[in-house]
Parts: sequence; structure tokens; C-alpha cells
Amino acid sequence: MSILGYLQKVGRALMVPVATLPAAAILMGVGYWIDPVGWGGDSALAAFFIKSGSAIIDNMSVLFAIGVAYGMSKDKDGAAALTGFVGFLVLTTLCSPAAVSMIQKIPLDQVPAAFGKINNQFVGILVGIISAELYNRFSSVELPKALSFFSGRRLVPILTSFLMILVAFILMYIWPVIFDGLVSFGEQIQKLGSVGAGVYAFFNRLLIPVGLHHALNSVFWFDVAGINDIPNFLGGAQSIAAGKATVGITGMYQAGFFPIMMFGLPGAALAIYHCARPENKAKVLGIMMAGAFAAFFTGITEPLEFSFMFVAPVLYVIHAVLTGISVFIAATMHWIAGFGFSAGLVDMVLSSRNPLAVSWYMLIPQGLVFFVIYYTVFRFTITKFNLMTPGRELSGAGEEGDGQDVNVATSNGKDIDAALMARQYIGAVGGSANLTGIDACITRLRLTVKDSSLVNESLAKRLGASGVIRLSKTSVQIIVGFAAEKIANAMRTTGDVPAAPANGNSAPAAAPAAKPQATPNASAAVKVSLVSPITGDVVALEDVPDEAFASKAVGDGVAVRPTGKTVVSPANGTVVKIFNTNHAFCLETDEGAEIVVHMGIDTVALNGQGFKRLVEEGATVKAGDPVLELDLDYLNANARSMISPVVVSNIDDFGGLAIAASGKVVAGESKLYDIKGK
Repeated sequence: MSILGYLQKVGRALMVPVATLPAAAILMGVGYWIDPVGWGGDSALAAFFIKSGSAIIDNMSVLFAIGVAYGMSKDKDGAAALTGFVGFLVLTTLCSPAAVSMIQKIPLDQVPAAFGKINNQFVGILVGIISAELYNRFSSVELPKALSFFSGRRLVPILTSFLMILVAFILMYIWPVIFDGLVSFGEQIQKLGSVGAGVYAFFNRLLIPVGLHHALNSVFWFDVAGINDIPNFLGGAQSIAAGKATVGITGMYQAGFFPIMMFGLPGAALAIYHCARPENKAKVLGIMMAGAFAAFFTGITEPLEFSFMFVAPVLYVIHAVLTGISVFIAATMHWIAGFGFSAGLVDMVLSSRNPLAVSWYMLIPQGLVFFVIYYTVFRFTITKFNLMTPGRELSGAGEEGDGQDVNVATSNGKDIDAALMARQYIGAVGGSANLTGIDACITRLRLTVKDSSLVNESLAKRLGASGVIRLSKTSVQIIVGFAAEKIANAMRTTGDVPAAPANGNSAPAAAPAAKPQATPNASAAVKVSLVSPITGDVVALEDVPDEAFASKAVGDGVAVRPTGKTVVSPANGTVVKIFNTNHAFCLETDEGAEIVVHMGIDTVALNGQGFKRLVEEGATVKAGDPVLELDLDYLNANARSMISPVVVSNIDDFGGLAIAASGKVVAGESKLYDIKGK
């Protein structure tokens, strides 16, 4: 998996904890509105709301650890979330000031200040990722009988605890260096005046994904370098009288955030909503409206920022640049307002009463301009580069947030109920009692069973499967089409299902039986021609060392033994699916043909090693456009076979194939075969 692909996976996982942040923003906003001066000190009701919201905000780092571990786990099991929580507790406890003092045998007052900031988003995300990877790798490990109680999911929190000891040891040495480096950097840009204010704001936003913006904030807001912007602003007249604040200067590191929080990010939210697919707009509207309201009213921006910072990093960099420009403009023009909580409407109203505020009302027209800029730039960038912001995923082709949306999937153009299909296929393979392992490749369920003879092949085909392959007594593959991953996900969360009766009558068919594959019709017109997706040598489909392909259960076509490293699109169309291990992809051509390009045999077992994704799901491609890149030396050494089938999975909708290639072919140039119309 590419770095961008992995970041997008992290971003989807982050939507789990981020979904709690709008509630926190609304609760705190109501509290500040009730008691705008005392912030709960003068109103028990306001304190009730503020403390309820801050319970979420103050524990955001641990929510990230739990949510990322859960969201990135292979089966979305609660044990993964528990693992993230355990790992976070161990790491932050070992790196707390008291523990560092004890472990390193130094007085508590000599412990570096950086360890007081160890409880941050960076640590939460780091722990979540490590916990998820450990869970995915070790949650199915079986220990010897004497230790069997600690097998599987119970083993993972134990392993995580020990690994966090090592991570904590490393952080004890590198965390102070990172933190102190940012403080020194902040002290240098302080000397640049309004330009420095813009630079600070840029890095303030840029560092939020890893939680290190606190180090910069401590320089510019909390007197580490003698600036003390927020306390001075809150002090108002007293700070002026004491000579600790300067009208027109104090607040310059805060004022320019108001146009971004109150106007710019809501503009981005509107652009994301307008760019969502029609079927997803209702869902995206709720998320974006809540995030936009939180940003405008309270200045809490995490619900919006985390919705795109990982799935579309380029947008987040643009956001950081625009924030820097806004703060620079406000500091240069001496349009000054400050905040005690964040740059939302509540703080702007409160700031207007402060004697340090200068032309604060000019931040409103500046904000309106930035609303237009954000909307225009975000919408152009999303559509121009086909960024997968919330709501732009293809239906049935990916996950959003918690990965639990398995109600509807798409299989060769037919909508199916994946939850129902999951129960029916479990019944067809002998029920839950016979099923011991569930996996999926791009078009097939890869199942481990106790006894493959109990699999009801006729029932599976009546459910819509185009083939059932018994590889061994305990291994079965069922060809179900592009919905394989969706059905597999649903099977993992389905409760106990009994075996279907031998006649299979208890499980009504959810899809028509697969039609016989069409025989070639020499007189039919060519519907679409495919070029070879890879440079190499043509191999007849019957000679592919995989029964599912060789029997044409997956579809009709040919195969190529690759000698080149770049895999291209064989026709004009849309990449509707790229398997998460990047070893295969599905292309729907402009004419409706569904092409499966499967690089190698059993290469799913390599877990993505040797494959690099060059486009994302939903991309529109032309014949010859690069889709994947291969590490061919690694793959030839580690794959069972690199013979790569290129098949039409819905060939029954056409009039057959006319094979046009033999011998050597060149990627994107040599014709592979013609698909004929009926």
C-alpha cells in the first residue's frame, strides 16, 4: 500500500473518534453562551455544559488511540479498541513526568517540560496505528494448550503492553528534542513581526495532525518566550496598565484565526458537500453542517479538519497556507481580536469588549472573502484531482469511517443485501459451526472450513455464485463478483447461522443463477477492444495455475506473465475497485464491461508487498494510464506465480471474446482481445 493509501486508511479510521467532537463543540458553545464572562463560574448550568464538552475535548488523544485501533482493525472488533486503550495507558504513564523522574533518577522539577505534553493527539494516533497492526497480525494466533486462554484476541493487549515499553523508552530520548526544537523555532519566527505571525499560523495548522502545535502555542500564547498573547488579552486594561500589553500588537498571533474558523472552514465544508456523490449527500450534509456550526460558533475545527486532513492531505496543506495568509493580513492591518478558548463567534463577541481589540469588526469582511476563497479552491482541487473527500467513495467499493456500512454492495452491476447474502453463504458452507476463517480476494470469498464436503455448491450457485472451488478438505473459494469483500465483512459480523438443508430450500435466492457464458459470435460487432495491461508473455487462461481462473468461473479472458513493472488500464473506464493489498483492480469500461486485472496467483497473501497503487478507486482512466507499479524482483521471488489473468467478469452480458494476442505483448499498446456485442 502506498503512503497516501495508508494515510487515507488512517483518515477513515479517525472518523470514528472525530464523530464525537461536534457534540463536544455544541455542549461547550452553549455553556459559553450562557455564561460568557465567568465560563461556568457564575452559572451552574453553564458549568454543566462546559464540563460535559471538555470531557471529550480534554481526552481527545485517548479517543484517537481507541478509535484508530478500532477503525484500522481488520474485523472492527472491540478487542482492537481495548488494545488501543491499554497501549495508550502504558505509554503515557511511562512517559509522564513522575515516571520519567523515577526511571531516570532525576528530581521531578528537572524533568523536561516536554513530558508534561506527552498526552497529545500524536501519541494517540501512534498508539492506535501500532495497536491495529498488532491486532491484525496476531489476533488469530493460537498458543499451546497450556496457554490457550491467552490465544487470539486476548494475546494482543499483552503484546501491545510490552511493545509500548520499547516505544516509551525511545520517546524518553526523542520527545524532548522534538518539543524543544519546536519551541526554539517559535522563538526565531517571533522576531519576524507580522510575517512571523503568518509563519506561526501556518505551522500551527500543519502540526495539528500530530498534536505538536501545542509546543508552538506555548511560545506565542503562554509566556515561554515572553509573548504571553492570550493572558495579556484576557487581562485587558490591567495588562495595559502594567505595561505587559501593547494596543495593536498584543493579539496579532490570534486575530487572523477568526476569518478561518468562522468563515473559511465552513466554506470548505460547503465545497466538500457539493463534491459528494448524489447518493451520499444526505449523510455528508449532516457531518459538514455539524462541523461548520462548531467551527463558526465555538472555533472548534477538529470535526472538519480531521474529515479531510488524512484522506486528502493536499487540502490540509492548502488550509494551512490560507491560515498563515489570514493571520499575516490581520497582523499587518492591525485588525486585532483575541480569544480565551478558540476563534469562534463566542470569543469574537467577548473580544469586542476588550480595550486591546482594534478594528476587530474588519475580521468579518475578511472572513467573508476567505469563505469564497476556501469554497472555490477546495471545490476546484477536489474535482480536478478527484480527491476522495467524505461522500466521494463509490457505493459498495469502500469504507467510510467505521467500516460497518455493509447493507448494500454491488456485484457485477446488481445491488444486493450484503448482510442477507452473508447469512445465506454461511448456511451454504455448512453453517457457522463449519466455518473457521473468512477472507476475500477481489471477486471471491476465500473460506477456511472444517470439512469442505459440507459445502452446498448448488445452493451457492443459486445465490449467484459463478463457481465453487474446493482447494482442499479445509479450504474453499466461492466466486461472487466484486461484492466479495463486502460479503466477507458482513460474514465476520454475522451471528450464529445453522447449516442450510441439503436441498437448500430454507435460503431463498437473492440473485438469479449465473447464466452460461456466451460462446463467441464471430459475426457480432466489436463492443470494446482491450490492450494488454502489462508487458510480458501471453498465457492461455486454461493454463493459469488457479482453478477459479482456469475454469473461467471468474470470467473469460487471457493471462500475461509480466516482464514489465507498470500495470496500465486496458481500456477507457472507471477504476471501481482496487483491492486493499493492491494486487488486483476492477475496471468498468465505458461500454459496461467489467474487467478484472489480477496480478499473480495468491498474491493477496503478500499483504501488499511488491505492489504500489498509482490511482485511487473512482478514478477515470484512459487505456494505457498507469494503475499499479510492481516490484517484479520481489514478486517473482515470493509469489506462487506471477501469471496474471485479465478477464471479463460479466461476459454473459456480451457476445463473447475474440483473442487477438499471442507471444509477447507491450503494456498499453498490444491488443489483447475484443469483446463482442450480442
